[in-house]
Amino acid sequence: MHRRSFIKKLGTTGTGVAASLSLAAPALAQAEPKFKWRLSSGFPRQLDTIYGAAEVFADSVRESTQGGLDIEVFGAGEIVEALDGLDAVQKGTIDIAHTASYYFWEKDPTFAFGTGVPFGLNQRMTNAWLYEGGGLDLMNAFYRNYDIISFPAGNTGAQMGGWFRKEINALEDMKGLKFRIGGFGARIIEKLGVVPQNLPGDQIFKALQDGKIDAAEFVGPYDDAKLGLNRVARYYYYPGWWEGGVALLNMININKWNMLPKHYQAIVRNASALANSVMMARYDTFNPPALQELATSGTVLRPYSHEIMTACFKAAEETYAEISEENVQFRTVLESYMKFRRETYLWFQRAEYSQDSFLILQQRAGRL
Repeated sequence: MHRRSFIKKLGTTGTGVAASLSLAAPALAQAEPKFKWRLSSGFPRQLDTIYGAAEVFADSVRESTQGGLDIEVFGAGEIVEALDGLDAVQKGTIDIAHTASYYFWEKDPTFAFGTGVPFGLNQRMTNAWLYEGGGLDLMNAFYRNYDIISFPAGNTGAQMGGWFRKEINALEDMKGLKFRIGGFGARIIEKLGVVPQNLPGDQIFKALQDGKIDAAEFVGPYDDAKLGLNRVARYYYYPGWWEGGVALLNMININKWNMLPKHYQAIVRNASALANSVMMARYDTFNPPALQELATSGTVLRPYSHEIMTACFKAAEETYAEISEENVQFRTVLESYMKFRRETYLWFQRAEYSQDSFLILQQRAGRL
């Protein structure tokens, strides 16, 4: 009797344990917090590269949290204008701006370093400085003044130098030009007599078409062709010396960030890193054939002259010195950034540059 009673009790207990285990996963899932965030891109939906990185990020977060953090992505101008992302995040109108930090350099030139400065780091150096060289810590210390925390979430690599209606052969040709240029490069190029124009991407084509501007830069062959810039300007110059490795950031409202559980925060960081990698891969895949197509359809490719490049470099160095005298935060970040540039180029010129230069010569000789 005692044995049968024990087995009966064990069966009842086992059923209870099984029932408890079967309920554990759904119960835990129900206990997970739910968040609904809004992200505004600084770019229009038609640009599947730069806008698309925000969707890569949001999809990854949604999948990894099983919908616990659902981020809705909006294109530039849908709820926030392209150049108003920072203010919108500060006010809580949106939770994240996926954008270029240098758009806000007029608030403080230090913003420029989050994305890139003229004659600065290339894409690999930018990643290295941000992730491992202390750059992201420096920038987030600065962003705290604006109730923001940020994470790298894309990079375009080196950009082209812009579309011009006429040839630009000498410094004299630059004077008086109304040139759409993004970021901190606008302050530098003013020293050459250029009149910089700050326009979002979706307004560039019409401004060029209507003659309101004489030239414009945006990103590179793939995106520029999507905007139709080749239809309203013939001469395509390179390189975009003001944008050697343009980092895009997820700029997040710090209060909303602090509300997230730690494992959600880790997911946001990792999903941002995924978007960072995917965007660069897309540009490296899409730009080469886009450039070839532009070249065969009438676009005239031209390098900036050595005279222009040298003058721009000198203007950039003078500007950094001027700002550093009055802006301590700018000077602090500049010292870290330029030290990293100096030391990394010592390495790149021996391995990377030598390898690339040799293969470029082989390509020109028709051997690739």
